[in-house]
Amino acid sequence: MLKERSSGILLHPTSLPGKYGIGTLGKAAFEFIDFLVNAKQQYWQILPLGPTGYADSPYQCFSAHAGNPNLIDLDLLVKTRLLHADDLSEYPHFSTERVDFEGVQQTRLSLLQKAYHAFTLYADNLEKVAYRNFLKDQSKWINDYALFRAIKANRDQKPWYHWENPLKMRDQEAVKAIQATLHDEIDFHKFMQFLFFRQWNAVKEYAHSHKVKIIGDIPLYVALDSADAWANPEIFEFDEQRNPIRVGGVPPDYFSETGQLWGNPLFRWDKLKETGYQWWIDRIRTNLNLYDIIRIDHFRGFAAYWAVPYAEKTAINGEWVPCPGKEFFDALQSEFGNLPIIAEDLGVITPDVEELRDGFDLPGMKILQFAFDSSEANDYIPHNYVKNCLVYTGTHDNDTVVGWFNNATEEDRKYVIDYLHTSEHEIHWAFLRLAWSSVAYTAIVPMQDLLGLDTSARMNLPGTTQNNWQWRVNAHHFTPELASRLAHLTTLYGRAKKTKK
Repeated sequence: MLKERSSGILLHPTSLPGKYGIGTLGKAAFEFIDFLVNAKQQYWQILPLGPTGYADSPYQCFSAHAGNPNLIDLDLLVKTRLLHADDLSEYPHFSTERVDFEGVQQTRLSLLQKAYHAFTLYADNLEKVAYRNFLKDQSKWINDYALFRAIKANRDQKPWYHWENPLKMRDQEAVKAIQATLHDEIDFHKFMQFLFFRQWNAVKEYAHSHKVKIIGDIPLYVALDSADAWANPEIFEFDEQRNPIRVGGVPPDYFSETGQLWGNPLFRWDKLKETGYQWWIDRIRTNLNLYDIIRIDHFRGFAAYWAVPYAEKTAINGEWVPCPGKEFFDALQSEFGNLPIIAEDLGVITPDVEELRDGFDLPGMKILQFAFDSSEANDYIPHNYVKNCLVYTGTHDNDTVVGWFNNATEEDRKYVIDYLHTSEHEIHWAFLRLAWSSVAYTAIVPMQDLLGLDTSARMNLPGTTQNNWQWRVNAHHFTPELASRLAHLTTLYGRAKKTKK
């Protein structure tokens, strides 16, 4: 896997087209897979699928295991008679260009509650057995997650560390009492997970039937306000009152002069080791059921991670702390065999990070935009590539290629034009051709770059919390002409799936 020439498109499901204000796991997801097939692509890469919390970021989820209920397709619920068509007739009009996360979530919640009540009243025995089996299969995480979400809903969505002390500290009697009080709300959150996984599995099976594989994403850290941090405090750097001691981030880099202060709780790797890294093994297993290949975000944190005292306002005053990465990946390899993992090795990469990545033969990442920051050669310039890597025109954290080029210095623009032997016309296709022609085993293009969109289509600006993750594609963009043009390049540079004669 990832050891032959191949290519794909990066497009998060929330960015898919559709009439309900957000991309879902319905018709548009299947049609996008059809587009991938017509364009001769082998991979669909997505961002984390978890339920989003702070600033709607898929990298700050309420759970490392759960799926995002906002992705549940409502039309499919009508098909399965959990909703009536009339239930959707007064659905408000949302933008087709941007996701209004708060508006969408509030609107959908009552409809999902209707579906839940219909299920409890009318589901047949086969459906009830399927539901019970799902709960059994997901028992390691779903009970804590559903309880966590139910309490949050009952406490005006306050984070768990602001709940009353008995619940914050998970006092057994307090937990037992709230479970009885919120029984129906807890079951509702379990039911939404049942719907999500059922719909996602149908999408994944359709992709597999068309020889398309899914590349998913795991953030290294979990959110502070997450079921994982609340239910497993012993594996995080918390004090006796379960307040963070140090939190995660990165030092000053390409994206920020003050670094990035993420605020995620750090792992107690000594405690994880005592259990044979069981929490992580369970997390990887969940994600291997969701995806075919996993990209681990901030891979360098497995060699050493940037630890910042909790009271700090920026990430400047942190320190590098060693991590037992080799021992950890040995444990994963012992459990799962060969690891279908991509190492997101961007940022400050030191020899120990390279040794860890290469020691487990994990492919790293190359970003074309980083190749042209100056006229000096670097690891991101294609003539320095090794085969065992994935090349991207840009990632969800970058500007689009067109936006980047428009804002680049005159010197860098000249360097791009000279290196690519091209003009400014359709610079995004020149970047795409460069990626596809490189020696990298796998080439990935974000949908925005395939379409040649400018900065207004940027997915995320690191270090900011406003107006991110909102971009959506329109259905009319998926034209046969675009698929044919990408298919031609993919065939030309030997990245199309080889068919047996």
